[in-house]
Amino acid sequence: MNAGINQERLMKVLLGPIVSEKSARAADQAGQYTFKVEPTATKREIGQAVELLFEVKVDSVQVLNVKGKAKRFGARLGKRPGWRKAYVRLAPGDDIDFGGGA
Repeated sequence: MNAGINQERLMKVLLGPIVSEKSARAADQAGQYTFKVEPTATKREIGQAVELLFEVKVDSVQVLNVKGKAKRFGARLGKRPGWRKAYVRLAPGDDIDFGGGA
């Protein structure tokens, strides 16, 4: 692991998995898993955090910023906060089980 990035920071980078039909399909077909991540996280940090937490080999990381939606709260206009999403592709043969099997 890179000595420049401390382990405490890596533990805070991943905020949680995104579990949806789209993310489940991506995991089954391409070995690609979706996570909600810290807005300041870099691709390298995300990859290292996944390798550290799940003990798998990361192939690639794609990151995108999801813009918050404008919403009405009664008579008031408001805005939901934006967030950051990461698609993490694992090396062939590796997988992550979130315990969602029924």
